[in-house]
Amino acid sequence: MAHPLIGIHAALGEIGVLAFLWVFVELLNPTIERVKRAKIVALMGIIFLFMSWVTAGYYYVNIYGPEVKPIIKGGPMPWAHSIFTETKEHVFLFLPFISLFTLGLLHKHEKKLITDKNIKKSLLILCGLIVLIGLSMAGMGYIISTGARTALEAGFI
Repeated sequence: MAHPLIGIHAALGEIGVLAFLWVFVELLNPTIERVKRAKIVALMGIIFLFMSWVTAGYYYVNIYGPEVKPIIKGGPMPWAHSIFTETKEHVFLFLPFISLFTLGLLHKHEKKLITDKNIKKSLLILCGLIVLIGLSMAGMGYIISTGARTALEAGFI
């Protein structure tokens, strides 16, 4: 059975990613109200991404590393850890910091954002990058979980 921290970690991360999808939509046609709302939602997204980061770290150190990793590496899909867990560990580190940078730019350029298309475009790209990286994290998590399930079902423990 999957540990509850996996679901908590995934839910927190997905809420954080969806918050930046909301920011993206608000910035498609920015007004003073939309930028104000985008800043609030971005802050909420950052909080959720950091909470996801903390739960993932705790789970990895205390449960995944000693219990799940050996099962995956000894099963029929060892590449699920070697490729996807390793990638996820390193790429995920960027998400909270990209989101902080995005919020900083929102605060710094909130008045210019409405008229300056370059600032708007840059923030849209950052929000899109956060969403794409976040969705790829969910996909990688699914592959990693599949690696563990496959090993358990095949009796590799």
